[in-house]
Order: sequence, then structure tokens, then C-alpha cells
Amino acid sequence: MAKKLRFKPWLSSRTLSPRMLKRVLNCFPPLIFQRIKILEIGPEFQSCRVRIARSLLTRNLHGTTFGGTLFSAADSPLPVLLWQIFAHRGIQVESWLQSGQIRYEKPAASDLFLEFRLSDEEIEAAATELQERGRFRRSHELTATDEAGVVYARICVEAYVRLSREENGGLSAF
Repeated sequence: MAKKLRFKPWLSSRTLSPRMLKRVLNCFPPLIFQRIKILEIGPEFQSCRVRIARSLLTRNLHGTTFGGTLFSAADSPLPVLLWQIFAHRGIQVESWLQSGQIRYEKPAASDLFLEFRLSDEEIEAAATELQERGRFRRSHELTATDEAGVVYARICVEAYVRLSREENGGLSAF
């Protein structure tokens, strides 16, 4: 019987610096083509600032920003921040965005900004649940604003994080 080959992404078990993570994400094609740029990642991976540039690639038929572009900007940062927080603690996890919900407040015709912030308490609660159950879910609310702070959308995303199946023998699941 032939041994089954498994593809393992080279980044899955790596710890990155905030600067390197920012570079990796800014080279990610789905973000590039939607003019989404990671502006800053905090030194402890507890914050991230994202810009959606207004351009021909992000406009809908009405000349305002596509709703899908807003969701794409909210999709990656939270699971990636959590992945790196735990990787730097020596805990290998798998993380992704499990769900998201957007409430559009008004059409956006300018650059938009999203800010992700995780408190020490949120991270410690997540670490405790990860240790006890092997997995956790966390919801996070954020807003899409322009440079003046005007809110264009309210976004709620839910991240799902579990211990790596290779580390715990595949015991955690939904």
C-alpha cells in the first residue's frame, strides 16, 4: 500500500515577525487585486490596521466600493493574528474565519480603514479555552471608516482556532 502524501503549507508552523507577516499578507494575490493593504501590525500581533484603496478595481456600477472588497479586507487579519500569537507561544494551531456579517451604513467613495485590536484578556481567555477544549471561537466587531472616522460599515467576524491536527492527533473538530 502506497503511503499517502500530504501537502503541508510551509508557513503553517512558522513564527514571523510583524514586519514579515505584513509583507507576506501584502503579497497575497486576493488582497493585491482588491487594493487591500496591511498598513501596520502591532508588535505583539494584538492589532492590525488595513486600508482599502479606492480604485477602478474596487468600484461597483455606482462608483462606490464593492461590498465583497470590504469583506475580503475583514477576512484574513483576525485568524492570522491569532495564529501568530499562539505560534509565538510555541502552540501550533489552525485558524480561519468561520463566519462574518456586514451591515452597510452608507456607500463608500473614498479609501476605507479597518482596525483590529485584541486585548490581553481576550487572548488569555482564548488560550485557556484552547488548552481545555483544544479549540475556541471568538467574535470580533470592527468598523470600516474613512480617514475622518465616518463609519461606512459595521462588521462582525468569528474566528475558529483549534490545535493543529498533527499535534493533537486530530482530536479537535467542529
